[in-house]
This record gives sequence, C-alpha cells and structure tokens, in this order.
Amino acid sequence: MSGASPSALRGSTRAPRPRLPREIHVLVIAAFVIAVGFGIVAPVLPSYAQSFNVGVTAASAVVSAFAFMRLVFAPAGGRLITRFGERPMYIAGLLIVALSTGAAAFAQSYGQLLVLRGLGGIGSTLFSVSAMTLLVRLAPPRSRGRASSLYGSAFLLGSIGGPALGSALAGLGYRAPFLIYAVSLLIAAGFVALFLARADGVAPGSARGVGAAGAAGESAWSGEGADAAAGSSGPAAPAPGPGPAMRVREAWADSAFRASIIGGFANGWANFGARMALIPLFIGALPHVPAATTGIALTVFAGANALGLLAGGRLVESAGRRPIVIAGLLIGAVGTLPMGMTDSPLVLYALSVIAGIGAGMLTPAQQVVLADVIGAKRSGGAVLAAFQMSQDAGAILGPILTGAIAAWLGFGWAFGVTGAILALGALAWLGGRETRGDAESEASEAAQAGEG
Repeated sequence: MSGASPSALRGSTRAPRPRLPREIHVLVIAAFVIAVGFGIVAPVLPSYAQSFNVGVTAASAVVSAFAFMRLVFAPAGGRLITRFGERPMYIAGLLIVALSTGAAAFAQSYGQLLVLRGLGGIGSTLFSVSAMTLLVRLAPPRSRGRASSLYGSAFLLGSIGGPALGSALAGLGYRAPFLIYAVSLLIAAGFVALFLARADGVAPGSARGVGAAGAAGESAWSGEGADAAAGSSGPAAPAPGPGPAMRVREAWADSAFRASIIGGFANGWANFGARMALIPLFIGALPHVPAATTGIALTVFAGANALGLLAGGRLVESAGRRPIVIAGLLIGAVGTLPMGMTDSPLVLYALSVIAGIGAGMLTPAQQVVLADVIGAKRSGGAVLAAFQMSQDAGAILGPILTGAIAAWLGFGWAFGVTGAILALGALAWLGGRETRGDAESEASEAAQAGEG
C-alpha cells in the first residue's frame, strides 16, 4: 500500500465535485432578472391586446405569436449561435427582446403589438438556446446537475416573483410593465457583456483553464487554474474555440438524444402548455370552488417544482440521468392524469404537489443528458435548438388540442391525455441509454491532462 503512486491513490476515490465557475453564477443571476421581467408582462399582455378592441382569440394569438416565432426561428438560431458564438448571440437575443418589448409599450395598433411580440420570440430563442449551450460547455462534468438545477431554480423564482410584482404595479397601466421589462433586459445584457467575457471559447483543458504554467484538471472549471497560473506575468493565453459543431443528424444517432426529444415534447405539452391553460378553465367551471383556488394550485405547483429541481440536480449525479428522467415523467403523469376527476381543492393541491415535483426532477435531468451527449469540447447550438423546438412544439400544441378535448369530451379526458403524454415520454426513455459515463470520462480526461 505504501508503494502506491499518488495518482493511483487519487484514482481509488472519487474526486470531489469542483466549484461552479463564476460564469455559471452570471447566467443564474441573468435568468432571474429575465424571468422577473417576463412575469411582470405576462399577466397584462392579453388585456393590453384587448384594449385595441379585439376579441379573446386575437388576444390569445399575441401570446401564441411569441411561442410560435421561438419554434420557427430555432433552427436559424442554432446556426447563428454555432457561427458567432454563445455570448454574442445571448446578448443579441436580450437586446432584441428589450427593444421589441420597449417598442410594444408604444404600439398604436393590434397589428403592431402582434409583430413586436413575434420579434421578441426570435430574441428569446437566441438567448435561451445560448444560455443552454453555455451551461453545457462551462459546467464541470461532475456538477452538471447542480448547475442546471441552480439555473432552473433562478428562472422559477423569477417567474413566481414577477407576477406578484406585476400585480403591485397594476395601477401604472398596461404599458408600464413593458418598459420595466425592457429596462431589466438591458441591465441583464450589460451584466452578461461585462461578466461573461471570459466564457468565449472556453473548453475543458483549454488555455484559460490550463494557464501559462500548464495547470489543468478540473481546476479549469472553477476558474482557478488560469488566475493562479498566470501569476504576475499576466493573463493566460487566449483559449482556443470549441471543437467542431455537433450536427442534429449526429446527435439523432444517439438513443439518449432521441428519447430527450420525445421527453421534451411531453414536458412542453404538459408543464409549459396544457397545465397553464387547463387549470384556470377547469377550476372556473367547478361550482362552489373559490376563484383563489387557481392561484393557489399554480403556486403550490411552482413550490413543489422548486423542490423537485433541487432534488433532481443532486440525484442525477448519484443515481444517474436515465432513472431520474423516467421518474420525473412518471411522477408528473401520476399528478396530472386524475386531476380532471375531482372537485376538491385539497385534492387538486395534492396532485399539483406531485406534478410539480415530477416536473422539477425532469428539468435538470434532461438538460444534463443533452450536456453529456454534446460534451464540453464541442458546440451544440443546433442540437440544443432542436431540443428547444420539441418543447416549444409541445407547449403550442398542448393547450390547443387539450382545449378541444375538454370542450368535446370534458376536462377529465383533457388531463388524462396530458398524463398519458408524460407516460409515453417515460416509455420512450426505456430505450434511451444512460449518459453519466460520458461525464465521468470527460472528468477523467481532464484529470489525466492535469497530471500530464
């Protein structure tokens, strides 16, 4: 035992998780600011549209225009991110949404508002896919779940706080929230431009992490290697750009990516689309149920979602990606499928807790799978855009089709179909491979490079 080499001793125990780099925290703070601003605008948008003397359908189309343009522009957005880099496109996306949102505050007609919200969807695609790509590339392989859950929690907390702040600002009229959101996006863009500059071209084992003295290993991920190695001689050499971009066709050959596309569609359908559309309508149709039940059910879901995010972020590192994805989809199905069969607020709250935990567990697990498939040394803008498209497609189709089902067969069938979609997503994952070994291989390669 005494003759064992230091490297052998190190290999006998699993290395501790590295500290998250500063850039991840920058993305988290920006996500919170963006979500708060969006939450301020979302509640007043339909009423603002109706102020131009249009009906409910046209008012709803303003909301759909944003999501529709995100879906349509995703392929082009992925190519732009691959061509020009994540940080420039992140900032460009924020600026597009900021300018279009600010201009929407001064819209003189319904048509102008519709066009401006569509432009906002284009910007949203750019910054959301760029953020996902940066998380993939910058998060340490052994801490991808933690980074994803932290980012998702920031967005969730902002989405909860935004509507509350928007309600407090209701007395300022319809246009003020748009100006506030525009200013918050400009602040976020400046913050990202200032503090995310080191993210350009950073990859594991790159010059930024290695530094002049050749320090490598996972210290590259914490940002310690470059600063320590540079010393008084100045900053480390410029980092090379990431490797060749991964094509969607290449990713599609991986069963984990194919399963992620189906799971992403199910998640978009249930948690981003159908749930938000059906619950207010369903509770409104229940006699003798207080109107406040809707807000409570959605808040309970959000709180459980936050707990699921934290749990999922930890479990993907210990239990693996595939079991947590399947568990998240199945738990969501259990909480969703029977929701239209009860008129008890307490049962609705209990089911919302179950569904929220499932949705929270699913989010970091699926994002970590994508990070494992792409790897930190390659650009994955097009691949992540394809995944984003699958979620957006579900979010668009879910409310439309479940609304038609509810009108034709009742809410029990609408929620039942939504739960079945989640269960089908879990079924698809039975054929998807476990990707945790990919991250372990990346971490081992970085450690070996450090020893060399």
